Amino acid sequence: MSNLIVIFYFLLFITSAKKYSRFIISVNLIIYFSVFLLVDIEKYLDNKALPPNIFCKFSINYSLNTLFIMNKITWLFVIFAFLMSCNTKKEKIDIPPYPETKKGDVVDEYFGHKVPDPYRWLENDTSKATADWVAAQNKVTFGYLDQIPFRDAIKNRLTEIWDYPRISAPFKKGSYYYVFKNDGLQNQSVAYIKESLEDEGKVILDPNQLSDDGTVSLAAFAPSENGKYLAYAISRGGSDWREIYVKNIETGEMLDDHIVWAKFSGITWYKNGFFYSRYPEPKEGDKLKGVNENNKVYYHEIGTSQKEDNLVYEDTKNPKWGFGVDVTEDEKYLVIYVTESTSGNALYFKELGVPGAKMHKMITSFENDYSLLDHVNGKFLVQTNDGASRYRIMEVDPKKYEMANWKEFIAEEEGVIRGVSFVGGKLIINYMRDARSQVEIFNLKGKHMQSLDRDIVGTISGFAGKREHKETFYTVTSFTTPSTVYRYDVENNKSELYRRSKIDFDASKYEAKQIFYESKDGTKVPMFIVHKKGLELNGNHPTLLYGYGGFNVSLTPSFSITRLIWLENDGVVAIPNIRGGGEYGDDWHKAGTVMKKQNVFDDFIAAADYLIEKKYTSSKKLTIQGGSNGGLLIGAVANQRPELFAVAFPAVGVMDMLRYHKFTIGRYWATDYGTSEDSEEMFKYLLKYSPVHSIKEGTKYPAVMVTTADHDDRVVPAHSFKYIATLQDTYKGENPVLIRIEAKAGHGAGKPTDKVIQEYADLWSFAFYNMGVKPKYGEK
Repeated sequence: MSNLIVIFYFLLFITSAKKYSRFIISVNLIIYFSVFLLVDIEKYLDNKALPPNIFCKFSINYSLNTLFIMNKITWLFVIFAFLMSCNTKKEKIDIPPYPETKKGDVVDEYFGHKVPDPYRWLENDTSKATADWVAAQNKVTFGYLDQIPFRDAIKNRLTEIWDYPRISAPFKKGSYYYVFKNDGLQNQSVAYIKESLEDEGKVILDPNQLSDDGTVSLAAFAPSENGKYLAYAISRGGSDWREIYVKNIETGEMLDDHIVWAKFSGITWYKNGFFYSRYPEPKEGDKLKGVNENNKVYYHEIGTSQKEDNLVYEDTKNPKWGFGVDVTEDEKYLVIYVTESTSGNALYFKELGVPGAKMHKMITSFENDYSLLDHVNGKFLVQTNDGASRYRIMEVDPKKYEMANWKEFIAEEEGVIRGVSFVGGKLIINYMRDARSQVEIFNLKGKHMQSLDRDIVGTISGFAGKREHKETFYTVTSFTTPSTVYRYDVENNKSELYRRSKIDFDASKYEAKQIFYESKDGTKVPMFIVHKKGLELNGNHPTLLYGYGGFNVSLTPSFSITRLIWLENDGVVAIPNIRGGGEYGDDWHKAGTVMKKQNVFDDFIAAADYLIEKKYTSSKKLTIQGGSNGGLLIGAVANQRPELFAVAFPAVGVMDMLRYHKFTIGRYWATDYGTSEDSEEMFKYLLKYSPVHSIKEGTKYPAVMVTTADHDDRVVPAHSFKYIATLQDTYKGENPVLIRIEAKAGHGAGKPTDKVIQEYADLWSFAFYNMGVKPKYGEK
């Protein structure tokens, strides 16, 4: 009988729905049981010094005699069970019902294969139905996030460590220096103009004044060579569309010049104006999703209206091509880059200042990358991966520019060329070796002179300037330290500290290391791992695994305030340099493209397996994250190996691989992905890993929170909409599968600080809660 009563109380405890009730039951039971473990029971019986009936409030009638004669060992078992239950069982946050997403009857046919697309209607970003669906999804998501008890504590800590002053590397135009500063929590960094390096400078452009909520950001900043004008471009709400304005530097006066419908365009000064490229005005309702075609190059003269701009170049026979513009430093040549994708370009040039000068088509194919660095000693210097996966520099005579006449100027070497600058009569080349920076200095005849400090471990960037400048500036950053700015004396090859940021984070307590692990096919893949020094490898640390794997993009050491939250909570941050990126040149990139895209997913999955095998973490404590092409990565691997991860964050991802090329400039990604229209083989390959199409019923998925934005016109939010609608309809498990849709934001660039802090407070609190991790900051 006594054992039945024990079981009864135990069931009463574990089935209690309220945390408070469970707590009261456990505390009273522990106190009550302890009396009989620590004193003689018969003494209490004889003296009738019995404790009061603590359980009467639960309306439970029981026999005290039965309780008193119960075996002590049984009591110990019950107390232990209750204590274990209290320690391991977390209060479950209720997930409101997901919004009902209606299904349409759209079916596409590819090479005789029919593929339903029930959520096609979500591609219409301007419809009321889509707007209502977005509002309903956000209501569910934020209703869930609002219940996480430590969400505000994480936000408060993020705000604390974000609040530190920082400064960019200065650069010089004419007689002025320009630099960007942020006091700490300003939504956008502010541009200053300085007459000398010691000068405090004055504000020349404050993007924070362009909107009340910080959602108007600076997209381009280009002072004229003579120091008279500042041309700059802005983005509204994170869109890729740009508006260009002009300001008189001396007077501060805003001019009437105003350029609209520019996209992916630079501002290239020449004489009393600048070159730029733009598209025609989109049709009503197509601004954020319509296909962008018929790009053209124009020249705008200061003081005139846009309709008076001079058309410099167009190609009506190839409306899908895009154009970039540059001018050599001596202003003798106009350079036009022609693109049809994200890799490979054609290269044209013409003489400037020569009436009727012909446009010369130096390169007409799109098989390789070509960058005309400058016109030096009467020759073009061209950086290319043609015949050199890790790039080399070629010398080209403008009068004999046929490739048969090209001469090698600087040969390919082990490192990948990431940047080239001409400053102080020297050629400064920034190499990447095993995803780390190393800078080498050459003379203008191609002879190696010296190296920048080889003890620098991290990512180096900068070196802006002209050939007559005697100094330049560069920044160094790592996983645990923010950007440090150095001044470089080119002639004497000496660096000196210019500015170092101070932050509320002790980097000396943490370490970053690079390991190499083996992927599925035996390929060795490098990975950076960051954590607290002396971390015990017990398989129990919350771990963030971040990846990208595409478009020749390299993930090198960089400082991230948001990831410090993981490090401060005994967590691990891991960043693998998976194939598809550019860490080892074009061969590494192409090994993760088109029909080899699965290599990217295999590399990432192998990174997760490595972290678990080496006991950095476990599948219950592993969160994965990636954005854009990285969002595709996360969606694909979460579908392929869902049991491997606790939490997945696919951000602004390319999730519908059958239709991605039908929106804005999505067709440019075809060299990495291929398209569903290329061939039946390509269609089947894409269908197999497409995140929208590879979600399976009966599968236990990790907790998922998709992030996107209503103004993302690069990877349109319909990708994320259709993915989460499919996941919510298919997955019937207990893990939350949510979408967080930011208003007045785009693909990520230019997002105001306050929005970024809130977003990451939401992300990390979601991750920690679903991994069963309580952050050290406490609940506020």
